[in-house]
Amino acid sequence: MSITSGFELVDAKYYAKNGPPHEIWKQLRAESPVHWCEVPKIEPFWAITRQEDIRFISRQPDLFLSEPGITPLPTDRPINRNEGIGAMRVVITTDPPEHRDLRKVASPWFTPRALKSMDAAIDQSAKELVDQLVIDGNEGETNLAQGLAVSHPLRILSTAIGVPRDQEAKILELSNRLFAPEDPDIGGGAEPEDFIKLGQEFLELFLPIVQDRRANPTDDLASLIANGKINGEPVGPMETLGYYLIVFNAGHDTTKNALAGGFRALIENPAEFDKVRNDLSRSADAVEEILRWTSSVNYMKRTAAQDIEIAGQKIREGDALMMFYGSGNRDEAVFEDPFTFDIDRNPNRHLAFGHGEHFCMGSHLARRSQRAIVEELARRVEHWEIVGEPEWIASSFVVGLKKLPVRYRIKSS
Repeated sequence: MSITSGFELVDAKYYAKNGPPHEIWKQLRAESPVHWCEVPKIEPFWAITRQEDIRFISRQPDLFLSEPGITPLPTDRPINRNEGIGAMRVVITTDPPEHRDLRKVASPWFTPRALKSMDAAIDQSAKELVDQLVIDGNEGETNLAQGLAVSHPLRILSTAIGVPRDQEAKILELSNRLFAPEDPDIGGGAEPEDFIKLGQEFLELFLPIVQDRRANPTDDLASLIANGKINGEPVGPMETLGYYLIVFNAGHDTTKNALAGGFRALIENPAEFDKVRNDLSRSADAVEEILRWTSSVNYMKRTAAQDIEIAGQKIREGDALMMFYGSGNRDEAVFEDPFTFDIDRNPNRHLAFGHGEHFCMGSHLARRSQRAIVEELARRVEHWEIVGEPEWIASSFVVGLKKLPVRYRIKSS
């Protein structure tokens, strides 16, 4: 009997009920690390579960393509790339040399030195949001997965790409519909026409920002994208809008899911949280382990550009390969005691930001924003405990918690 048909690896409802399929991944790594999967209503694919093989694929973008799509294509309905979300050119779904040209448009803003301009906003956001927990006293209960975890990256990224404060709720709604369409509490629908409408709503939100930054450029990321050029020519409208789309959505949903899972891990492993409370500089180590532990971006698809062999398995040109980062980040060949949350882990060679050509250019911002909130909590939390069953989002692509009910006692600032 096959270990899995692949259903448990990609079905949103399975993740909502069970969370990531770690036990299945563990068996696949040991017995079938390059595993053929056939799941109804989506294209068949190879499941890649060992970190070594994920890195091999990621280092060769000319042999393993992103352009055909980074998620498995549905077989029961057509994909229209000329309408809605599909019409936007997004850097994450392009291949060299286009990918490298698009990446250069915004990458200068994401360097550690350039991000110094965001330090004050990041620290202020962390302080203000933790302050809100003590408005009615120093004790209370809250759903951290929909509170701090959502609000902090929302504030940071909205600031970076020029979304007005009064539009934050709208862009959060759009992001939820994009990344968790099958979750009734968050996304609220998964029909093709919903994605066409979603693209139009993103257009209506971002277009005024583009127009304003072209007329009144500043030194922020929104201006850099709006006025971007490739080979001396202005970036096209679909590429420009796609950039706003990917910067916000990829940055927000991954970070908020990492934070929600990170809060849970720190609560359930109080000795690890105490290490940060006793030495705030350990927040960087905590964030690295949170990134490995949560693996918010669960997978990426690539398409073989030619016949090739991986781990002794023959892959045919045109085959889809799904790289499961969540599995690679628990790989026993790379990590000692991979199912233990340990902020002393060094080195911590996780794949939370991918690898190779498509390594996340927002990694420095993600790390910095997470450190700020972890440090603020380490300074001020006197006690916190989980008081109800955590619940997972119905999503297999970007994974995380939607409910983390916590009772807390916290110091005023």
